[in-house]
Amino acid sequence: MKLLLILLVASFSHSAEGSLVRVGSKAFTEGYTLGELVAERLGEEPGARVERRFGMGATGILYAALNAGEIDLYPEYTGTIAEAILKRPDLKEPAAIRAALAPFGLTISPSLGFENNYALAVPETYAAKHGLRTITDLKKVANEVRSGFSHEFMSREDGYRPLVAKYGLKIANINAMDHALSYRGVASGAVDLLDVYSTDAKIKTLGLRVLEDDEKFFTRYEAVVLARLKFTEENPALWAAIESLKNSVSAPAMIALNEAVDERGLSFRAAVREFRKLPPEEQHFYADGARRIAVRTREHLELVGVSLFFSVLVGVPLGILAARHRRLGRGILAVSGLVQTIPSLALLCFLIPIFGIGLGSALVALFLYGLLPVVTSTYVGLISIEKNLLEVATVLGLSRWQSLVRVKLPLASRYIISGIRTSAVISIGTATLAALIGAGGYGAIIVAGLAINDTGMILLGAIPAAGMALLV
Repeated sequence: MKLLLILLVASFSHSAEGSLVRVGSKAFTEGYTLGELVAERLGEEPGARVERRFGMGATGILYAALNAGEIDLYPEYTGTIAEAILKRPDLKEPAAIRAALAPFGLTISPSLGFENNYALAVPETYAAKHGLRTITDLKKVANEVRSGFSHEFMSREDGYRPLVAKYGLKIANINAMDHALSYRGVASGAVDLLDVYSTDAKIKTLGLRVLEDDEKFFTRYEAVVLARLKFTEENPALWAAIESLKNSVSAPAMIALNEAVDERGLSFRAAVREFRKLPPEEQHFYADGARRIAVRTREHLELVGVSLFFSVLVGVPLGILAARHRRLGRGILAVSGLVQTIPSLALLCFLIPIFGIGLGSALVALFLYGLLPVVTSTYVGLISIEKNLLEVATVLGLSRWQSLVRVKLPLASRYIISGIRTSAVISIGTATLAALIGAGGYGAIIVAGLAINDTGMILLGAIPAAGMALLV
């Protein structure tokens, strides 16, 4: 119970607000690294205060965040903007894409200096064994190759479906998964074929062969910064700082940046500062582990504390109502249980258009998931009270309200506290997913670890979360 009190107290702490530049990023190594590059450059401008909202999942979530004003800008690729955002695959040149974005209140920076195109890759040993050089050659192994494609690649208009249609491929074993897990699958020998980005450092370190796009299917993906047009107009000096990054990163330099994180273990910040020849601040991901955990612990406590407070505030009265009116109670319990069946990520995505990216949607989702244990435990506790004990309240002449407060709730408190503990544990675990929509917490460390395929980094976030749950 001590931890529960800490959760509630921590939930009401507020940090000082100021003028912010909110930089987002996708949840893979290059996304984090480019996000840090942009954030570092902006941080050099007088009066600029940069908020890093990294690891926010895929294009759809970040685009929604831009439209909602939850972030101001994030690194993106021209091909993705044309295909996934504008739905205009015919747009190839940055100038045309910039013009098409203007009616949506968005714009792009000049190219950062490199392209990161989609490609298909297989392990060199697998390619040598089956004589694979081009994508067309995959027809030789279509019935046996084990694929591990990213979810985004599977759903994009320039992704899996049009690719196999273009090449006439019929791959039998198709698996969709997080992109970082595809690499883990290759490393463990469970995946033979995956989609890659041409600047991935893991292409070299995992010994992958990039298959030639002999039908010229994949489009160009120039790295740019996608921003809200209003932000660029209101902050011309900051936008000029971003434009100063034009052609500052070559393809070999980007590969080296990715390798510095994936293979040498540098933090994203340390890798960027090394690239820009700035004095090092962090040499390794774990060098600032205590500070990192402290910040994420505060965020996690806030997520769990606020959501738990409202789960109890709403759940206990609903449980009382369910116990008093049994027919209505069945409906209350059914609806509370139904919420639990909704997948966490699906619920978070559903809430984004209503409550925005970040803390709001995460808190509402955690509140809803925390209701069932509180409602059920309150209901069970109240209907389990022996009748002779209830008769005492009647004999004493207590009103219905007095009977509830002085007799029923104290007798049911053992059940209610148990339900609150269960709700807290559920919230602690589910809150790790909130990082995918920029809400922070221990999940931010876990997602970063997944992005760089670093088990130690994953455990740095998972162990404190498990420890917090055990303390409840």
